[in-house]
Amino acid sequence: MAEQDKGRATQYQQSLPPAVVDCALYEGGERIPGRVRLEKIMDRIEPGSGRFAWIGLYEPTAEQIQQVADAFDLHPLAVEDAVHAHQRPKLERYGDTLFLVLKTIVYVDHERVTATSEIVDTGEIMVFAGPGFAITVRHGSAPPLDGVRRQLESDPNQLGHGPAAVLHAVADHVVDRYLEVADAFQFDIDAMENEVFSPGRPVDAGRIYQLKRELLEFRRAVVPLTGPLQRLSSGSVAEIPDDVTAYLRDVADHHERAIDMIAGFDELVTGMLNASIAQLGVQQNADMRKISAMAALIAVPTLIVGVYGMNFDHMPELTWRYGYPGVLTVIVLVCTVVYRALRRNKWL
Repeated sequence: MAEQDKGRATQYQQSLPPAVVDCALYEGGERIPGRVRLEKIMDRIEPGSGRFAWIGLYEPTAEQIQQVADAFDLHPLAVEDAVHAHQRPKLERYGDTLFLVLKTIVYVDHERVTATSEIVDTGEIMVFAGPGFAITVRHGSAPPLDGVRRQLESDPNQLGHGPAAVLHAVADHVVDRYLEVADAFQFDIDAMENEVFSPGRPVDAGRIYQLKRELLEFRRAVVPLTGPLQRLSSGSVAEIPDDVTAYLRDVADHHERAIDMIAGFDELVTGMLNASIAQLGVQQNADMRKISAMAALIAVPTLIVGVYGMNFDHMPELTWRYGYPGVLTVIVLVCTVVYRALRRNKWL
């Protein structure tokens, strides 16, 4: 029996177009066993039966997604967005279909932040939620949703809310990843902060600026989602049941927490950048003071030997036997006095 089920699963996967990750029917919060073909899926979704289809796509081409669009009568503008990606987070309504765009964030592992480090990578997930169907479309580095699907399938009560439950589960998954990436980002900021305020040469401002650029990319992905989540959690979207709205409010709270963390990070990085620039200025001033002090020390013997280096016949002490050692003694004494004065004033 197990071998038979495995064979059916293999046959099912082979029947799917390359862009289709999974395609399943659900009824009463349970997945209906058996193979589901895209061209036949609408025939198995009867109005009022409580059934709905969940189709997962990854980077579909226009031709690949058109079969799905034709089956579920998706709006051409939404289909175009789902194909080309690079959209801002948003929530659109096309008739009785909701179209939600989410930006995903993936933390890129690295040993230390450099002037060219990639810290975060962005992707996109689009969710179509309509009567009898939920369609998820992933682009770029957006993480797979198989874990989200398994989690929902293990909770029939939640999955019983239909496409709205899928929309909530995907949004919750994406926002939770925001918090995970923010926690990882915290380590980079702490490490950079320790370097900036440690004794020694100032940290290269290019490294701090790169950290700020990556943080800006993180912020651009997270902040625009505020409006869509507020609409979904306010109860003003008729397609979202009240039970699911309560869960979406929790997602919105987590999203606000992520925004607060990013805002705090931005202030810290800006402060570090200003501190690094200030330290660089202080270091340059210290270097200039040392150079000026050395120039002052060199000026004393230069002045004295310059005077006695003039070619005149009648100059004082030119014929004095102890003139040469006397001049050297004067030079050493004057340089010693100048050196001690510079040290006392912390120029050296």
